[in-house]
Amino acid sequence: MGFMAGKKALIVGVASDRSIATGIAEAFAREGAELAFTYQNEKLKKRVDKLAARLDSKLTYELDVASDDNIREVFDAIGKDWDGIDVLVHSVGFAPRDQLDGTFVEAVTREGFTIAHDISSYSLAALAKAALPLMEGRQSSILALSYLGAVKAVPHYNVMGLAKASLEACIRFLAADLGPRGVRVNGISAGAIKTLAASGIGGLRKMLTHMEKVSPIRRNVTIDDVGNAAAFLCSDLAAGITGEITYVDGGYNIVGMHLDDD
Repeated sequence: MGFMAGKKALIVGVASDRSIATGIAEAFAREGAELAFTYQNEKLKKRVDKLAARLDSKLTYELDVASDDNIREVFDAIGKDWDGIDVLVHSVGFAPRDQLDGTFVEAVTREGFTIAHDISSYSLAALAKAALPLMEGRQSSILALSYLGAVKAVPHYNVMGLAKASLEACIRFLAADLGPRGVRVNGISAGAIKTLAASGIGGLRKMLTHMEKVSPIRRNVTIDDVGNAAAFLCSDLAAGITGEITYVDGGYNIVGMHLDDD
């Protein structure tokens, strides 16, 4: 029996078999959790249905995190299928492609800034608000995915760095608010991984090569690495942890300098 046996987990943000959300779902399933998924639109429905079936789930829901009405509808539907939610995973991030091209000051626009923060940060608060009636009093947990760009300037990440900084602040405020109601809230700051979402960031290949060379473990992390950490943070093994951002990046975030001949 796995250490998440009996947990009901909703995964928001699966985009492909290579997405971080998929790695998390697979780790949860391995540890005995019962899963449900959302998909963004009809284009992604077939992929998510296929993943759900592979992980013994029949629960998939179309969800546009930019729509409060849709969010309410989805959680009303989940409430009919489940008696509650023990884990909510937020693996959502988006900025218009033009916001990730060139330098920050050249690319950023008011519209792009607004969209990035709405989809990538506010959506966590919106989901937590809607999920709370199904989560409180169950020793439940919420997990969101961040990136080093929240605290360091990363080329081409641009406005997404600001959105992830907002997301990390949202994690802390939610953790403070929801802890007394039995809900823990944490984040994982994952290293760069070649996912569908990351493919829109300029220079990704160079970034992966650099991180493999510089990070203390001398390799890039995988969706399985992130999934394993997520399973721990969302299980009762992490009952004393909330409001934290856990780095799963092979230690890259601790490195201050690297000499090419090392």
